[in-house]
This record gives sequence, C-alpha cells and structure tokens, in this order.
Amino acid sequence: MRKTRRENSGKSLSETRVASGGGEPGVMRREFPPSSHDSTCLDLDKVLHLSCVSERHVLFQFLFKIDLLCYSVFLFSLVFLCPSGTQMNSAPFLQQKFPGFSPLSSFQHLPRGVRSLQLCHFLSLFQVAKEFGFRNNGFSVYINRNRTGEITAAQNKSLNLLKIKHGDMLFLYPSSPAGSSSETMDTSVSQSLRPVGAPQVVEDEIDQYLIKQDGKIYRSRDQQLCRHGPLGKCVHCVPLEPFDEDYLNHLEPPVKHMSFHAYIRKLTGGADKGKFVALENISCKIKSGCEGHPPWPEGICTKCQPSAITLNRQKYRHVDNIMFENHTIADRFLDFWRKTGNQHLGYLYGRYTEHKDIPLGIRAEVAAIYEPPQIGTQNSLEILEDPKAEVVDEIAAKLGLRKVGWIFTDLVSEDTRKGTVRYSRNKDTYYLSAEECITAGNFQNQHPNICRLSPDGHFGSKFVTVVATGGPDNQVHFEGYQVSNQCMALVRDECLLPCRDAPELGYTKESSSEQYVPDVFYKDIDKFGNEITQLARPLPVEYLIIDITTTFPKDPVYTFPISQSPFPIENRDVLGETQDFHSLATYLSQNTSSIFLDIISDFHLLLFLVTNEVMPLQDSISLLLEAVRTKNEDLAQTWKKSEQWATIEQLCSTVGVPLSGLQEYGAVGGSAHAAAAAMWGCQHCTFMNQPGTDHCEMCSLPRT
Repeated sequence: MRKTRRENSGKSLSETRVASGGGEPGVMRREFPPSSHDSTCLDLDKVLHLSCVSERHVLFQFLFKIDLLCYSVFLFSLVFLCPSGTQMNSAPFLQQKFPGFSPLSSFQHLPRGVRSLQLCHFLSLFQVAKEFGFRNNGFSVYINRNRTGEITAAQNKSLNLLKIKHGDMLFLYPSSPAGSSSETMDTSVSQSLRPVGAPQVVEDEIDQYLIKQDGKIYRSRDQQLCRHGPLGKCVHCVPLEPFDEDYLNHLEPPVKHMSFHAYIRKLTGGADKGKFVALENISCKIKSGCEGHPPWPEGICTKCQPSAITLNRQKYRHVDNIMFENHTIADRFLDFWRKTGNQHLGYLYGRYTEHKDIPLGIRAEVAAIYEPPQIGTQNSLEILEDPKAEVVDEIAAKLGLRKVGWIFTDLVSEDTRKGTVRYSRNKDTYYLSAEECITAGNFQNQHPNICRLSPDGHFGSKFVTVVATGGPDNQVHFEGYQVSNQCMALVRDECLLPCRDAPELGYTKESSSEQYVPDVFYKDIDKFGNEITQLARPLPVEYLIIDITTTFPKDPVYTFPISQSPFPIENRDVLGETQDFHSLATYLSQNTSSIFLDIISDFHLLLFLVTNEVMPLQDSISLLLEAVRTKNEDLAQTWKKSEQWATIEQLCSTVGVPLSGLQEYGAVGGSAHAAAAAMWGCQHCTFMNQPGTDHCEMCSLPRT
C-alpha cells in the first residue's frame, strides 16, 4: 500500500492505491475531507466507492453528491478496465467550468487500460452497455457477490432510488462467460467506426481477423543508438505504425502501396479515432432528385453535378500479394497456349489469407483455375456467356474457395528451339492496355470489397488480374495488377474508352445529350520540368494501375492432389480434350492410388460430376465436397457407397474402357458389375437400356 499527500485548493488530500496482493485488484480509493461551501470552487463533500469485479476485471467507481452554488448535483464517474488502454478524461472540461477543480479528481492519472465516464443525476445501464461495448442483455449488475439483488436495466434510474450508499460494492457479470472482453470491445469499436446511415454489413473473414490485430511494427533494441535499459523504449526502437512510409520504402523490395487495413488505421488513428471517417465511392453520374431545373441536357446545377476527377496514385491496395499454391496449376493453364499458340483466359479460385511480409497485408492464394467458354486467337480473346458460372461458384464455395481474380496469357514465341518468349510488356510499351484495364475494372465492380466504413457498404475490390507474359529473361513471367478505385468508377459509369491505335492510352468520353461526363484530369511534367494539369483525352493508363507481386511458394501446397494422369480441363474441345464418361473411365483406370479421397479430389472432376448432362449430381454431392474440403477419408468412403457413385460406375463401364482397378472403388462390389453386364448403354445417347433389347428405348437406334 502506498500513500501520498497532495494539496488541492489549500485542502489536504490523500490517495491510496490498494496493491494486487490485498483487497480487490486495481481498486483506487480517494478520500476528500469535508469542507465548507465556497462559491469559487467545486466542493466534494462525500465520496462513494463502488467497484464491480468479475472475471473480466471490470471496475466501477462512483463520485457523487457535489454541492455547487446551492445546487445538489450528482456526478457519476465509471471506470472500466479494458484491454485497449484508451482513456476518456474529463479534466479539461471540468477545469474550464470550475477553475478550482483539481485534475486529480477527474482521473487524469489513471493507470493504463482505464476508461472513465461521467454522468449526471441518473445511472442508466443501457448507456453503460452502449458506451463499453456490451449488448443490452449482455451483462447483469448485482448488489451482492452471489448474484442476488440484481439492479434492473431501467432507464433514468437515479442513485437515490437504487439506495446506493457510501462504501457499497456492485458486481457485474457478463451474460456469456465464454466470450472474451477483448472480442466485445473489438465489436464495439468496429460498430462505432461505422458511419451514420451506413448499412450493417458482414466483412470477409480476413478483414474481421485483421481488424483485431495490433498491426504495429515492433523493433528490437539498437545496441548503438539506444541508451536505455532493456525495458525502455526510445525513438530508435519504439514500435512503428503499419502505415509508416519510411519503413515501407526501406523494405526489400520497396513497397509503394500500404495495405488497405494500414490505410484504415491511418484514417482512424487521430484524436477523433475515425469518428468522421467515411470511405466514399466516386460517382460520375448526375445525382437524381434535383427538382430546381429541367433534367439533363436541358439543365444542371452544382448540387447534382458530379465533381471533376483528378487522377492520383492510389496510396493503398486491397491485395498485397498473389500466390499460386504450386507450379502445376500454372503449367496446366499454359499447356493450352503451348499446344495451340492461341491466347487463353481463366478465373482464379482460392482464398484470402494474411500476408505477413507487409503490415496488415492480404494475400490471394490460388488453388485452381476454371477456364470458361471463350474464343482465343494469337492476338485476341473473346469471353463467351457461361451457363455454368453460378454452379461453379456454388461448388467452389462448398469447397471453401471463392473467385479471387482472373488470368490471361499474352505470349508470343520467340525461339521454339530454346523455348523463349518475346519480352513485350515493359516501361517503353505498356504493362496493361486500356482495354485490359477496362475489363479488370468491370470484374472488380462485379466483386466489390465489403467495407463497414463506406456508406454504400462496399469500397474497392480484392479481385486481382494476372498476366502470363514474357519477362526480361525471355521466360514466362506472371505479373499481378489491380486497377484503382478511380478507374473502377470511370468504368462503372461508362466514362472510359480504349484507343484503337494506342493500347497504352485510354480516352474519357465527352458529354453528350444522353450522358454527362465530368472532366477528368491528370498531372504531368512538361519539357521545362514544371508540373502541369492536362485533360484526360487521351489518358495514360499508368495512372490507373496498381502492381501486385506474384509468387510461388518454396514448399508447394496442394488443396487438390496432383495425379500423373489428371482429369481433362473443361472447355478444351478444340484440343480434343473433352469431359465425358469415357475420359472419366480413363482417369479412374489409370489412377493407381488406393485412397479414394485422393482420386476424387480434382477440381475439374468435381465440376464435371455436378454439371454433366447425363447424370448431374448437384443435389447429392454435398457430402463429397465436405469430405474434400476437410480432407476426411471417412466421409469420402461413406459417399462412395451411395447409389450415385454406383450409377457413375455403370456409365463408365459402358464406354469400352477396361476398368481393371475400378471395382475396388465401387459402391456395391461385384453386384454393380453384374448389373452393368446385364444392362447396356447406347453408343449414341448413352441411355442405359434393359437386357434383351436390340434398339435403344430413348433414341430408337440399333445397339450395334
């Protein structure tokens, strides 16, 4: 126990802090001697100490009954020990109102992790819940430690009605002991940062995880510059904020764009803690509902007119790294170009994880590539309508994957004997053409990033673009990009066009009677070295691009095991690679693995089982997808014994491929093959006919 003596307006004051060894932990007691009423100072003639102790170390302390100029005012001060270490101090306000008031009585010297709240006249448990992150029914307050004498959560209940006396203790117990106080506080902070009127949204799992992280860059003690002890900190070793530009510039390689969550920390790190932060999406359209004038093109005003846009380099990026799980994923995608010489396109399916090389960074991990219907030539690509797109997204979601980006090739062979390709995308030409930027912006608009700080509920996008092209060493390189939020707005509102004769240049549309287009500017350096502002007609697309590092891991990861004879990829009929029961029977007969889960864990095979026209398994494959997602062999064995797999085997046995190793995977063993021998499949329509018939019951064609 430690006692100190202080002076406050000529009155003696003692402060006692009870050590953790005795009494309640962290309880602070202050005693004020009685004094006469004085019109020039604040007179505190009675102090009430109430503490709330629970598993979460919550402490209440009340100071009340302040006699001031013939008024009896109740001052309620609540002290809450929270892990965030933030403090709410009312000393400046009270000193301004009452010059004789001592800062000590306003908890200016509270220990780390303490928050204080002052209320007048009434104790409202609803306001306590709102201020400190508890739900209305998330806690209960009792007079006794054995949870008897509960104080009901009635609003505007005065301290007199509660019959709280000097020295009484209150006890707070959370309603859900399983939940931690840190999680409760994180939720309250997240909700408090949400702008007024913003919709209630559920962010991605990676965003929810990064919100709870500290994010600071911790540095060890410098032996030469630090002159303090091992427990001290100075400017040379104090932790840095995740948005520290000097630190990012000195990384190897240097990082030009901070992570999106570091950018949020920068916005919410001021004195107001991001109270007024709102990530507004850019709009290039006239605001609707303006009735002061005729609609465009007859009239427009400053209220409904969109603001002009000046293109700037985006300081942050939503994804900081792209990583393919293994080289086989990329090699199988490049096989199409190797065999045909035509360019190809695919969608990247994977997941978002933490990228630890950059503070609060996000990594897009690619586990599979789906190739949609398309028409490719040596210098062009055309994406066709995909009727299976929704089914593919649904199957990927059940496998724990999502569409994270798209990939396309831009490869021209330079020397077929050496296997080299042309290095065509560089600083002298372009990295992404204007048409590719528009396509990337369209994809990013289709996959917005859910964000709680935006009034629209979304801001930017995590959808990435990967280009397979020639590098400086004339080998195939994978380059990752995103387009900025400004480019997304220009594409969404149909304001950006490509140039026919200059792929590195875009062109902003001019206003017409059908559409008003705001002016778009960018800054450049003239021949005299002066910074000038130019109209974006034309527009260098470098102002719209954000580069992302694309990597392969040292230790490959396999969400889907790789087979020596993999199942064919969809939509490759031009190569003669088709997905049918003949290819399925060939795949099963050539696979020598004894583990059924390894055989069936192929992304393209699972898509075929769900989307084939003969026997789609969309309604009965959930158990198998769960087995693949969790790598559970027992679940896979359970599904293997179903009637659906037995029917698949029967269909495979009718295509003329020897199935020597297929019986061990069968659902019903020898009975399945006996049934297959009795029935016969039509070679024209694959319909399974009953034995004893010479013509197909479905198409009426002969059996042979």
